[in-house]
Amino acid sequence: MPVIWAIREMARRHYDLDVEVLQLKGTAEFEAALPEGACEVIIERLDYTYGLPLRGRNVTMFCAPLLTSETELVVAPDITDPAQLVGKRVALRQTGRPHASILRLRAMGLEGRVQTEIVPDSAVGRWAQWKKVLSGEAAATFISDLYLEPALQAGLKVLPAPQVPIVNLYAQGCLTSFAAANDALMRDYMRANVHALAWLKLRRGEALELSRGELMQRMGIADRRQFERWFDAIVSPLQLKPYPTPEAVANMYEVACSLFPGCEGLNPLATWDLHWLKQLDDEGFVDALAQQLATP
Repeated sequence: MPVIWAIREMARRHYDLDVEVLQLKGTAEFEAALPEGACEVIIERLDYTYGLPLRGRNVTMFCAPLLTSETELVVAPDITDPAQLVGKRVALRQTGRPHASILRLRAMGLEGRVQTEIVPDSAVGRWAQWKKVLSGEAAATFISDLYLEPALQAGLKVLPAPQVPIVNLYAQGCLTSFAAANDALMRDYMRANVHALAWLKLRRGEALELSRGELMQRMGIADRRQFERWFDAIVSPLQLKPYPTPEAVANMYEVACSLFPGCEGLNPLATWDLHWLKQLDDEGFVDALAQQLATP
């Protein structure tokens, strides 16, 4: 929410763009929105566009502010080394991208050496797969940093785990036909994206103060301390220059292949167009903006 809100605000304040934010509830509605014209841009998960019926056609991805997982590995207090998880059960959240957690296990040398169990939120509560660890039914799970506090209060702990690069939250895409017909608009919209990222990271106090009222209400948060913790957890890993990397795109594509039929055989780089960001970067816009916002 803070990232999307900031994009809307920077677009309006600095680039005379009216960005209307639509919340599309339901997977089917979200995945149909872009090809059916319900919106011009999608933000969040782009993986489905590699699958049927799109198979990567007619979609342009252009922005990747986050290239790491948003989850932490949560274990029982007696676990001090990933090797202790060998042969044990790891609970994976059903919603979203469970295969992304498999990539993390692979990076730890645990893929195929642990048992994995898919646990839906409906069985334990939103991001509460840690309850399986607390009960002893699992030895570990991955939890979003935003929902970590209850697990820690229950006596569990975070075990450091290697990250894998992956195109993650706040990535954006649009129809290729829209991008081709609106090159100047896309350039200004990219300006707003970069401005939002820099403003959130480099003007934290200002961003917090201006966002508190509306965002706390929309996010259902009454406690200012909790809001600040969520804000920092969301903003800290964002990159000012939202380029993807080949490794991040490859891992995103592997996740897509695990979820959606029809992905196989595609070149995942074919959907990316970074020329708007590259132009702004080459012109010095990003660096100048960062220097301006970093100056008290």
